[in-house]
Amino acid sequence: MNRRIISLTVLAAAFLVLLFLAPDVLLIVFAGILFAVFLHSGGAWIAGKTGVPHGIGVGAFLLVVVAALTGSILAFAPAIAEQFDQLTRQVPQAWESLRERVGDYSWGERLLERASPEGLFSSTGRTAAMTAVSSTFGALGNFVIILFIGLYGAISPGIYRTGLVALTAPSLRPRARQVLSRMAQTLRDWLAAQLLAMAVVGVLTALGLWLLGIPLALLLGLIAALLAFIPNIGPVLAAVPAVLLAVPQGTTVVLLVISVYLAVQTIESYVIVPLIQQEKISLPPALVLGTQLLMGVLFGLLGLALATPLTAILVTLTRETYVTDYLEAEDAPAARE
Repeated sequence: MNRRIISLTVLAAAFLVLLFLAPDVLLIVFAGILFAVFLHSGGAWIAGKTGVPHGIGVGAFLLVVVAALTGSILAFAPAIAEQFDQLTRQVPQAWESLRERVGDYSWGERLLERASPEGLFSSTGRTAAMTAVSSTFGALGNFVIILFIGLYGAISPGIYRTGLVALTAPSLRPRARQVLSRMAQTLRDWLAAQLLAMAVVGVLTALGLWLLGIPLALLLGLIAALLAFIPNIGPVLAAVPAVLLAVPQGTTVVLLVISVYLAVQTIESYVIVPLIQQEKISLPPALVLGTQLLMGVLFGLLGLALATPLTAILVTLTRETYVTDYLEAEDAPAARE
């Protein structure tokens, strides 16, 4: 067995061992890599425009992001906080209104018994709440880890790329660098398209709900923008509070609210995303949805959120290594005379 095969076998075995023993660690590292790609892209753009060193460009971009977030919080936090407070008060009322409307039917009564929020106050609910509170500290710790992985990866990506390439046989290293570069480009393309699509979804959703007279349109638009990071499933989750708030206003308004979310989702899927991505990242929707369901079941919310960029990376890796380097390298059969 030559060194090429041994080096690839060792890398694959190490990855499988980590996947089996600590899959959550791999997800956190991947989230950090995604954040590093975001910071590196912004820093490279600033460095290219100003001529400053790359590390300074990354720091400047990070300061711009922090300043923008701080300004947005100072400008919109009072309105959003007020709307969030109203949302926490109005959604339970909307839920009770829905109970009254559906509870008249036998199937509705059985459905409501299964979905009743009263379970939150049972002993099991208290245990789940305590688990959620305790896991918050773990989530904060994971966020800090992702932040530092992103910073280190954005400032000095060459160190980690060189170390990973060094684990392959010398004859494979040029191709390994090429594959890693294309995987990084895939993440950059996907991230840029996704962030812009999220902004458009948030604006269109807030505008549509505002035109219908739905309360808390700004907050609902923000929720739609954030959950648009999770294609297919995110828009469904974002529509739930808006539909609940529309229930007291009648069936017609509920249908109009659903129509707004369907229209925005249609525009995002068939207009915004194709225009932004320009066919650079063509992912089959069924494949993305299947990956989301699998990652959500296995790894929860973090797996669900990272399912799409993981799919993009796996598609690129499969195309570059298995299809191009293995299948297409096969000698064509000689034509029979």
